[in-house]
Amino acid sequence: MPLSTQSQGDAEQYVLVASLDNARNLSNILKAITFKDHAIFSATPNGLKVTVEDSKCLQANAFIQAEIFQEFTIRDDSVGFQVNLTVLLDCLNIFGGSTVPGVSTALRMCYKGYGYPLTLFLEEGGVVTVCKINTQEPEEPVDFEFCSTNVTNKVILLSESLKEAFSELDMTSEVLQITMSPSQPYFRLSTFGNSGNAHYDYPKDSDMMELFRCTKTQTNRYKMSLLKPSTKALALSCKVSVRTDSRGFLSLQYLVRNDDGQICFVEYFCCPDEEEQ
Repeated sequence: MPLSTQSQGDAEQYVLVASLDNARNLSNILKAITFKDHAIFSATPNGLKVTVEDSKCLQANAFIQAEIFQEFTIRDDSVGFQVNLTVLLDCLNIFGGSTVPGVSTALRMCYKGYGYPLTLFLEEGGVVTVCKINTQEPEEPVDFEFCSTNVTNKVILLSESLKEAFSELDMTSEVLQITMSPSQPYFRLSTFGNSGNAHYDYPKDSDMMELFRCTKTQTNRYKMSLLKPSTKALALSCKVSVRTDSRGFLSLQYLVRNDDGQICFVEYFCCPDEEEQ
């Protein structure tokens, strides 16, 4: 990769170096969680986790495993910083985000540590651009305490079927009501909008349902304004896992395949709408 020669002499200065032959493999998954300006980056030897939050009610996490990168070097057990996500995406698409087959932007992302900018080396067609983005000390992400042992209900659906549901439900509704039950209606999405009430039901033996594991009947409402950002992840994904815990907190896990067929995950946590309970 042409960029492998870039900043070679400086490599030992960096606490984090991550390289991709195709920058779209990073920018696409970051777009799936872009609903606020700032994002918290947490790197470990396992890979990169990027977190975006909204008023302690909604959290989105993108997980990019170390194997996705052509190079992933980290000199500490963990490296964290906060950057402006909008600026980062603008830089990643500085060459226009070409979708032409065979044409891709190579990326080498480097970080020297606290107080230093995040440096991006981007190369396409022999032209190299260097971007430096100011970093801030990362805030501690909200712990939604969503633990798998507290999960009461879980379904895994093909994303196509959820996209279809969202296209048929009334998005003028202020809330989305989710009913999950071991008996009928099994898995139901409901809206209460300008055109009246609408329900979308999934039989538990539906071809669209890969897994159905519900232990008790739960009905919770979630603010549509909080759920709308997750539709960006839905659009990219091929499967989605919908889970609720004993408190009614919602987890949406999206399985996303990148341009090279590799798998990344995006997860959204959303708290229930207490006013409506």
